Amino acid sequence: MSRTPSKLSQLLFALLAYTSLAIGLVAIVVPGLPTTEFILLAAWAATRSSPCLSAWLENHRLFGPMLHNWRNGKVIPRRAKVGATVSMLLCAGLMLVILDHRWPVYLALAGMGLGNLWIWSRPEQTPGSGGEGACSRWAAKRSPTDF
Repeated sequence: MSRTPSKLSQLLFALLAYTSLAIGLVAIVVPGLPTTEFILLAAWAATRSSPCLSAWLENHRLFGPMLHNWRNGKVIPRRAKVGATVSMLLCAGLMLVILDHRWPVYLALAGMGLGNLWIWSRPEQTPGSGGEGACSRWAAKRSPTDF
């Protein structure tokens, strides 16, 4: 049984989607701010609030492939992993050189380290990319709301 979301929940999801998208767009040029996570959050919220935004994200030349990879096996390509790692290392180095070495800096460094470990634990190819197995057929039938 499918429940129709209330107007308030649709409004809140739309607010979350557009805010996440805005932060994700800013994160493209701000080192240390994660783009992927905000775009994934925007896509998730858009599927619950704005079919227009959801379709735009799915068909975007930069975000579309990222969303497709994530929905089909939680894949993060090696190039994105290396880029994220270099960005985090650069940001960590700047923090250590410029800021006082107090607990917020160490907390940020620990967060970056844990985030980096998580990124590198994700697969780099879709499970069925080597051939047509049950895994790739199952992934193709997944709903766009399955994050």
